[in-house]
Amino acid sequence: MPYTDLRFKAGINKEITPYSEENGWVDCDKVRFRFGYPEKLNGWEKNSGNAFLGLCRGLHEWVALNGERFLGVGTEQKYYIKQGTDYNDITPIRLTTSAGDVTFAATNGSPVIVVTEVNHGCVANDFVTFSGAASLGGNITAAVLNQEYQVTEVVDGNAYKISARTVSTISSITITGGLNATAVNANGSDTGNGGSSTVGTYQIGTGLNSSVEGAGWGAGLWGGTNNGAFQTTIAEDLDASETGVDVASSQGSNFATNDVVLVGGELMKVGSVATDTLTVTRGTNGSSAATHSNGANIFLTLGNTDSANNFNGWGEAVATGTQTATTNLRIWSHDNFGEDLIFNERNGQVFYWDKTNGVTTRGIELSTLTGTPTSVPQKAAQILLSDRDRHVIAFGADGLGGSSSAPKGDETQDPMLIRFSSQENPIDWFPTTTNTAGDLRIDSGSKIVQAVETRQQILVFTDVAIYAMQFIGPPFTFGINLISSNISIAAPKAAVAVDDAVYWMGAAEFYAYNGAVQRLPCTVRDHVFNDFNSAQSDKVVAGSNISFSEVWWFYPSASSTENNKYVVYNYQEGIWYIGTLDRTAWLDRGISSLPVGTGTDNYLFNHEVGAKADGAAMTSFIESGDLGVSDGNQFSFVTRVIPDLNFRDTNVDNTTVDFILSAKNAPGQVAQTTNTDTITKTSNVPVDQYTSQYQTRLRGRSFTFKVQSTDADVLWRLGIPRVDIRPDGRR
Repeated sequence: MPYTDLRFKAGINKEITPYSEENGWVDCDKVRFRFGYPEKLNGWEKNSGNAFLGLCRGLHEWVALNGERFLGVGTEQKYYIKQGTDYNDITPIRLTTSAGDVTFAATNGSPVIVVTEVNHGCVANDFVTFSGAASLGGNITAAVLNQEYQVTEVVDGNAYKISARTVSTISSITITGGLNATAVNANGSDTGNGGSSTVGTYQIGTGLNSSVEGAGWGAGLWGGTNNGAFQTTIAEDLDASETGVDVASSQGSNFATNDVVLVGGELMKVGSVATDTLTVTRGTNGSSAATHSNGANIFLTLGNTDSANNFNGWGEAVATGTQTATTNLRIWSHDNFGEDLIFNERNGQVFYWDKTNGVTTRGIELSTLTGTPTSVPQKAAQILLSDRDRHVIAFGADGLGGSSSAPKGDETQDPMLIRFSSQENPIDWFPTTTNTAGDLRIDSGSKIVQAVETRQQILVFTDVAIYAMQFIGPPFTFGINLISSNISIAAPKAAVAVDDAVYWMGAAEFYAYNGAVQRLPCTVRDHVFNDFNSAQSDKVVAGSNISFSEVWWFYPSASSTENNKYVVYNYQEGIWYIGTLDRTAWLDRGISSLPVGTGTDNYLFNHEVGAKADGAAMTSFIESGDLGVSDGNQFSFVTRVIPDLNFRDTNVDNTTVDFILSAKNAPGQVAQTTNTDTITKTSNVPVDQYTSQYQTRLRGRSFTFKVQSTDADVLWRLGIPRVDIRPDGRR
């Protein structure tokens, strides 16, 4: 019998059964297609040995006129500018106290310091730097106090706690994104209060690293609590199934039966309280049970009449001015004004960093920039600079100030309002006859989700529609037109522009725009959206990889609170593929020669490098649908396989790839027999040389074919394998 070529269709199809996808691929991981054939993804490695604090939700790269390269990195805790291998903290300051406003109180034998300041405005995990403090008298010296600290617990509106440590900077003690410091315990001589010269410098409040759903919960902290909302930490590592939650010592009394608490992005309902152990129901109110580390924050989100704290119920109004936090996941937008950086936390303030001042200086509020600011936005969902005409644009902004001379906007955010500065002036926002500042309000939807600039226009996505915004010149400056309605977008980072096209993930579909909106036929649609954590949909990140004509979306699966899977659309070949990878932000090559992405381990990675996953072996595989023989009317016998493989860019001999052939007697059966053989590279001179064939003895009505590699140094590309397959009767 002649050999049979195994010719497979390009791309992954999981929308039909494996049997109906004959001569096609049904599953893969760490595999892409080029020219219709599958190959292992290139690897990745750390961009720098330094980590940053928090999970990155925004990357922006630019180059100065003198050639200096900068990378903006925004997390829920900090905003950094990376230059070289260093992350420089430019997080803006919200408050600097007067001397003596801050006092300290230590406890003998403990590193915990209670800091007193009236109306400090902190929440747990906020950062403050002390200066001018005097020794408390013992181990807690002036040097110990006069450094940057992270708030460990908020006692009330006038007091919070820190943990004293040896003299070290936040950046120098950052290990895989955590603060690993040597604690300093107070002794009996630490009876002072720090003196009358202590100054506290507070950075803008930290944000959330997970979304907390609750449209209609009310306006307060975590959607339904007021300023008295209690927060502490858990005192153990939790897996996704544990129902007993230990909290910090002596804090259990702050919880009661039927309270709802938040750990990470997971909500739990308290069934009972025994000392410092809460018996809970996991993953309530649409959240998913997840793992949590010892020391993670636990927040009381819904109190009740049995609680000792004063809470509002879900959906009840909170008194004006009591809001201290937001339910929004902290996501950053950023753009350049010349060499300088304009950056914005979603639904928060707009900031400015002046390159001439260097990376050791912090960003400042845009409204405080030198000059004559007028009506500068105080809140915005997103900012960008219109490259063609040099206007700074704020989407979902607050309104104009009370007069033409007011330096700030009115601080009342309108989620459907678009405002733009005067041309070439980032601080002039009040419209006059002599400038080009102005505003537009769109009316289809309830909020602006994302704006994406293309070569010709700016696409503005609301939660139900798409608009096209274009520069038209004075007197109106910009015009805006409705493109399509009844269109969704999954997240504020779910769309990406590639050349003149824009691709995005919707609530249950994928779309593209290239002059007209089109729904992308997707052969892995159910695979993605049936295993999707919609409660954390704001974390979806879109990114391009133009070297391979790919658009990537990283998203959280149903069992995860963080991005742990990806789906790829190859727009050149019109095919899809899938896999697993934890990336929270992505930036295609441009100024840098390689794409970069950030992981959940608080590192930045260069991609398309080598064959390894940051030095470790990277498992990749691709698996076919059922290969029927004679329409399954009779059994067939496979005796030999002739591989067709290219060990591309693999310079190490004796690397291997596994060929796995499995036989079935019916579509619904598991494999009856399986044969695995190793294809070994022996040389690459004059061409790739490897195992020429392997023998097998498999009998069945259909077969599946799988290629898999686990070696650290191997890259492979599959061609057209051949099999010796013979009829073997009906029984």
